[in-house]
Amino acid sequence: MSNLRLEPVERLNLTLSAGAIATSFAVATPLFATSLALGAALEAFNYGALHRSARALFGGAIQGGGPWVAVFAMRFVFLSVGIILSMQAGADPVGLVIGLSLAMPATLIMAWINRPRVTDPETLPALDADDPEWDRWSVWRVRELPAAEEEDE
Repeated sequence: MSNLRLEPVERLNLTLSAGAIATSFAVATPLFATSLALGAALEAFNYGALHRSARALFGGAIQGGGPWVAVFAMRFVFLSVGIILSMQAGADPVGLVIGLSLAMPATLIMAWINRPRVTDPETLPALDADDPEWDRWSVWRVRELPAAEEEDE
C-alpha cells in the first residue's frame, strides 16, 4: 500500500471542508449537510488527483501534455458521474455546489500565505496607466516593443 502524503493546500482544503460540514450540520438541514459533505468528498478526491497529476506533469514524470489531458478528461467524467448520481439520489443542489467549491478558498488562502514577500516597497513597479511605457507593453507579445517597432504600429 502506498503512503499518501497530502500537500499543505490539500490539508487546508480538508480542514475547511470539515469546518463547513460541521457548521452545516449545526445550522442547516441534515440533507443540506450531507450534500455538502458529499460535494466536499468529490471535490477533495478530484483536487488531490489534480494536484498530484500536475506535480507529475511539471516534474517530468509525464512526458507531453497528451496523457495529462487524457487523465484530466477521465477525472472530469468521473466527477460528472458523481455529481449526476448525487443529484439523482436526491442531494441538495446548493449544498452539493458549496461542497464542490471548497477548494477555491483553500487555494486562495494558500496562495496568499505563499505570496512573494516585498522587502523594499520602492522596488515595486509603478502601476500608472498614464505612463508612456505602458504603450510599449503588450500582453500578447509578452515583451516590450522596441522603439522602432513602436513607430511602425
